[in-house]
Amino acid sequence: MKFSIIYEAQMADPSPESEVRCFNEIVEQVMFAEEQGFDNVWCVEHTALTQYAHMSAPETMLAYLAGKTTRIGIGHGVTCLPPAMNHPVKVAERVATLDILSGGRVHFGMGKGGTQQEAGTFGYDLTQLQPMIDESMYLIPKIMTQDEIEHDGEYIKIPRRPIHPKPLQNPHPPLYYACTREATLELAGRRGIGALVLGFSGPEEIARKNAVYRENFRNRKVEDQVGIVPTEHLAAFCAACVLDDRDEARRIGLKGQRFFAEAIAHWYQGGPKPTVHIESDEENAKALEEAREQVVAYISEEKIADGDAMTSNYTVAQDAYGNADDCIRYVSRLQEAGADEVLFLFQMGTVPHWAIMETIKNIGEKVIPHFREEQVLAAE
Repeated sequence: MKFSIIYEAQMADPSPESEVRCFNEIVEQVMFAEEQGFDNVWCVEHTALTQYAHMSAPETMLAYLAGKTTRIGIGHGVTCLPPAMNHPVKVAERVATLDILSGGRVHFGMGKGGTQQEAGTFGYDLTQLQPMIDESMYLIPKIMTQDEIEHDGEYIKIPRRPIHPKPLQNPHPPLYYACTREATLELAGRRGIGALVLGFSGPEEIARKNAVYRENFRNRKVEDQVGIVPTEHLAAFCAACVLDDRDEARRIGLKGQRFFAEAIAHWYQGGPKPTVHIESDEENAKALEEAREQVVAYISEEKIADGDAMTSNYTVAQDAYGNADDCIRYVSRLQEAGADEVLFLFQMGTVPHWAIMETIKNIGEKVIPHFREEQVLAAE
């Protein structure tokens, strides 16, 4: 089991001052996470999604983080592949350069982006993107590994050229795909690449997605392989706030989850802007209780509930909001569901920096060692 952090650069206050603070806090958090034994840091790529995600240049952020760290893996989760947004030649060049400078620490995820807001920024119709993404997905590993590339595709045309540099990892960094629907899980499995999946619907949904992915991976055909070597790996999102005060952790975490869900609903479904100023914990609790059975946002088939906060007795973990023991129980369920890696999401718009730092500390000192000890005992 791998333990990682994924960043959206989400913020309730979208001012330039808040952006400066947010990005500098990410650097501090990642450097601390490396000290605490986390395996990877991942950055998403979104454009023009105010509040929901200001991580629009992950290649820059990840390069900076690579220079500030020595061990932690550096993950694109994911690079959006519409050609006008990220031409495959430039993607291959950037990823290879980062892999060299990071000492071979890059994990490379691919996708298309989630909204017409983003696709339209670059002149595309979101519903027409998949064939372009497929073409780029197969092309990029070839650029990374062949001495020269020549391609005359439907959407991308490259005259014969040598493209440099080549990545340090041989033949190329491990490859992944953003999976939000069953069709994308099937695609990742059939093409022999890792799956980066959401997990807001809980371990049962992760188990279902895992079964779909593993079946397609087992039955894949050689001719469908993306890249030269396969990567069988399922990484699952896990929103978390882990504090010594478990009640405070749930208040902060569920408030953040409410913001996250409402921000998604705003950009993916045209809903109102997310709630920023909540007068009291009681007001937030009331809103969460009223929405307890309601699904307030969807990313494709992924459901993001607005919380079951007021009813949990912690005997069966419903999420990773609470103390370290609560987090261990929930992560254990993700592991049983088939997750190879937990992508912890700490930075939901309203969650303060101090709570993220305490969460990293508690996971590093109590949660990760628990699972590492289990792995050692299982190996004996």
